[in-house]
Amino acid sequence: MTNELHLDALHRYPVKGLSPERLDSVDLEAGDYFPGDRLFAVENGPSGFDPAAPVHQPKIKFLMLMRHEALARLDARYEAHTNVLTIHGDGGVVAQGDLGTAEGRGAIESFLAGYLPDALRGPPKVLGAPEGFRFTDSPRGFVSLLNLASVAAVETLTGAAVDPLRFRANLHVSGLAPWAELDLVGRTLVTHGGVALRVLKRTERCAATNVDPVTGIRDLTIPRALSQQLGHTDCGVYAEVVAGGTLRTGDRLTLEPANV
Repeated sequence: MTNELHLDALHRYPVKGLSPERLDSVDLEAGDYFPGDRLFAVENGPSGFDPAAPVHQPKIKFLMLMRHEALARLDARYEAHTNVLTIHGDGGVVAQGDLGTAEGRGAIESFLAGYLPDALRGPPKVLGAPEGFRFTDSPRGFVSLLNLASVAAVETLTGAAVDPLRFRANLHVSGLAPWAELDLVGRTLVTHGGVALRVLKRTERCAATNVDPVTGIRDLTIPRALSQQLGHTDCGVYAEVVAGGTLRTGDRLTLEPANV
């Protein structure tokens, strides 16, 4: 296995289920989540989520691509300094609101109620993540890494082009053999700038990957292909930040020697 990886792209997903935002760099802090990622989620009817005592909730309690592929046809942009979420669709702005205010959240909720009327189990509600919490799919989903060679292997398995954005990861990396990331659990990746990421677990894939991130069409069956041909549905890994610093597109990540 190669000892050096290349960081090809960085992405954050401010609102669970909505579109990514590409970054040139990001400042990571030890023990924290990927900045600006999964800050908000849209509750699909009452979920029981309590911001005063946040507990990880199953993603089925929120609007998400696994069941609501029409979300992929929306282009969302979140401005952290103003707290404003702007959603584009059909060539223009379809909704905009300050997520720090009831009025702003209401504007987003009203749009989604009209956009996905048949998908709702109750009134949609925009939830903000309290300090130290994020609306990630996994309770330990601090930072997600995707091996681009594994994506290429998925293309071979499915016989179709596969956009890496289907996997909604924070870091896209190259330099590994296909599926080699799955063997990195327990290992640590470091940059020349001192950022250190310890790989925690494999990422099990769901039907969200079946949705084209541009067209919103459910056109592939990626988890089924993985299960039938490889015996698992894993692609990519989750990691935790053990040493902070700035991570930039183009950085090299070195695999530290395994503990003996």
